[in-house]
Amino acid sequence: MIKILREKYTVWVVVLLLFAGSGLAIKKIFFGKPRASFITADAVKMDIEESVLASGTLKAFKTVAVGAQVSGQLKTLHVALGDKVEKGKLLAEIDPVLQQNTLKDAEAQVENLRSLKSAKQALVKQYELTLKRQEQMSARDAASRADLESAQAQLESNRYEISALEAQIKKALIAVDTAKANLGYTMINAPMDGVVISIDTEEGQTVVSTQSATTILTMADLDTMTVNAKISEADVTRVKPGLTTYFTLLGDSDFRYYGKLRAIEPGPVSSSTSGSGTGSSTSTSSSGTAVYYYGLFEVPNADHRLKVSMTAQVTIVMNQAKQALCIPASAIIDKQKDGRSTVKVLIGDVAETRTIRTGISDNVQIQVLEGLEEGARVVIGDSADLPATESSASHPPPPGGGH
Repeated sequence: MIKILREKYTVWVVVLLLFAGSGLAIKKIFFGKPRASFITADAVKMDIEESVLASGTLKAFKTVAVGAQVSGQLKTLHVALGDKVEKGKLLAEIDPVLQQNTLKDAEAQVENLRSLKSAKQALVKQYELTLKRQEQMSARDAASRADLESAQAQLESNRYEISALEAQIKKALIAVDTAKANLGYTMINAPMDGVVISIDTEEGQTVVSTQSATTILTMADLDTMTVNAKISEADVTRVKPGLTTYFTLLGDSDFRYYGKLRAIEPGPVSSSTSGSGTGSSTSTSSSGTAVYYYGLFEVPNADHRLKVSMTAQVTIVMNQAKQALCIPASAIIDKQKDGRSTVKVLIGDVAETRTIRTGISDNVQIQVLEGLEEGARVVIGDSADLPATESSASHPPPPGGGH
């Protein structure tokens, strides 16, 4: 009996051990810690550039506001918006009646003064003869000393009056020249070759230019365009004149227009002129407001495809490299000041830490100068970085919260 019980007990122990071993195997197979998987990217050769981005506005390289220097009614406008004109072409005419009358009045004043001068010159000749007679009579004691002195005084007085009339004639001639110039200003000619980009005064309107010239129309040289690029204060210290720049248009993002950065204006862009100004303002921005500075460069525009006030997406190239070995910037684990960085490289199923030396970066890719070869697989993420939420998600807590 005892022997039978002992055999049964041994069988149950063996069965329990088998169950325990099976449980451990199942736990290890199905619930063991999974092997880490990696997200990798290959080191490849590509063109890369380090640049500063800015928004810009297109302006004509040279713009002239053609105004009226005299007042009057705009009689005739000889051009229309968009016309291409040559220097010297007649653009507009102001009614010349007022200026013609002013010229006639000035010419009449000159003639009057010249007549007065002629009359005085005739008197001078008479007084010269009178003086000569008085001198002869005084030599023979036939006339008094007073008559001689009176004749001398009359002669000198008329000579001085002639000198005064000559000065008045010069002044009147200046008035004539001024009147002629004002009459010429009624014919407004093109000051340069260009295109009419705006008309501010229409035919029939009266222009008044007593204090400042009234703008009739605006001309611009559209063969060359200037780009005003708004550079943020965070980037303006990194750029300098002479750097290669290019921009694209909102309607044509595939075509690039190239130029060289000519200048960076020293004053910040005023908030009142940002987006439409042609130059910087001396006013400073208030605290908490972004500060921008205009960077200027020119591009040719022979076909006049570029228009005034177009918006440009500007890129200022600081460094660039052709067919450089590059990896994603997100693969960098630690970056040191001496240009060296740490990455993980996948060798088989094992991620090895490696030190490399990096170059320029466009914030997406970074150049590798040494430490990697083309085709190397760098780790940009692995399963160990994922939050451990799957187990809790598969076994939600019981309803009610359980206090």
